[in-house]
Amino acid sequence: MGFLSNLFKNNKYKTINGNELIDLLTNNKNCIIIDVRTAQEFKSGHIEKAKNISVSDLRSKINSIIKYKHNDVVLYCASGARSKSAANFLYKEGFENIYNLKGGMSSYLNAKRK
Repeated sequence: MGFLSNLFKNNKYKTINGNELIDLLTNNKNCIIIDVRTAQEFKSGHIEKAKNISVSDLRSKINSIIKYKHNDVVLYCASGARSKSAANFLYKEGFENIYNLKGGMSSYLNAKRK
């Protein structure tokens, strides 16, 4: 990687796609999945075993997940924008192994169809 790439590389969290998420979930049973969409979006369909904490509620509900700060934590939303914001917040709260699902729920669903 070049100097500029290293300079601007994001070390706060890892960005993964749907295929990488499926691999992670298959190989890591202690992985925590957090859906940061609204409760209504969550009810319309979500990744199995995901916890629903909307991005707007994350700050007030941090105590419910702080015990997972050393686990792999996957965040997702509809497109990846809200989960990116949530990933930055969790990084500031001391979470160490954060993954943001690029492309959100549709990335996961597309990978499952293969």
